[in-house]
Amino acid sequence: MDNPPSRPSLLDRLSALLSPEPEDRDELIGLLHSAFERNLLDADALSIIEGALQVSDMQVREVMVPRAQMDIVQLDSPIDAIANVVIDTAHSRFPAVGENRDDVVGILMAKDLLRYFAGRELDVRDMLRPAVFVPESKRLNVLLREFRVSRNHMAIVVDEYGGVAGLVTIEDVLEQIVGDIEDEFDFDEVEDNIRLDQQGRYRVKATTEIEDFNEAFDRDFSEEDCDTIGGLVIRHLGRLPKRGEVVNIEGLRIQVLRADSRRVHTLQVEAAPKPVPTES
Repeated sequence: MDNPPSRPSLLDRLSALLSPEPEDRDELIGLLHSAFERNLLDADALSIIEGALQVSDMQVREVMVPRAQMDIVQLDSPIDAIANVVIDTAHSRFPAVGENRDDVVGILMAKDLLRYFAGRELDVRDMLRPAVFVPESKRLNVLLREFRVSRNHMAIVVDEYGGVAGLVTIEDVLEQIVGDIEDEFDFDEVEDNIRLDQQGRYRVKATTEIEDFNEAFDRDFSEEDCDTIGGLVIRHLGRLPKRGEVVNIEGLRIQVLRADSRRVHTLQVEAAPKPVPTES
């Protein structure tokens, strides 16, 4: 008896879908969306493929943490002050600077401070790792390859004049491909959607529902227009905001802490400063 024909594999079906080969990227993306509609790809796979294609068109300046928002450690600060910065921000790596933010001497690893908490003598300068500098115009796919080869996870971004423009991490690049990457320091419980920081400001997940946001901040935003506070910010601007952008809505100053080209992740919320009255 003849054996029944085997079912084509996913690779076989994708190969058939892509034959003849697409002539440009738009045609390729159209074919991928067609594959998704025919259940050859799931939504996550389609999103990752689109993100991977997108990074080759993006530059470091589009995803970097701007200079003003960089969490840094000052080398001339006491060890206690440096340790407090590490604890408060909960990052694993910090640019260590000398006289100012343009004077990046190296990268401090948070784990290297464990010796200090164990009561041992240490010199912060002796613990610094070399800093890697990249231009704002570097393509993200090239940077990702360099991160993999060098095993670095952070680079200092410089402008055309050699000044520090910001910093970028391997997580910033990967999030353009796979979306938001949460770690053990990110708040992910429902009750932690709104969290008070050390400066008396609130870190708010963009996915926080309007009803919960209204209750926390004593506001009356309509739930008919948008479901989440991130959606409210997007609606207010009329577009997706970039990291660092600030909007003032009904007495609240809302700054975008984390965002990519597809969605907003985290916001910082505080009472907007009252306008200074002008003298008549």
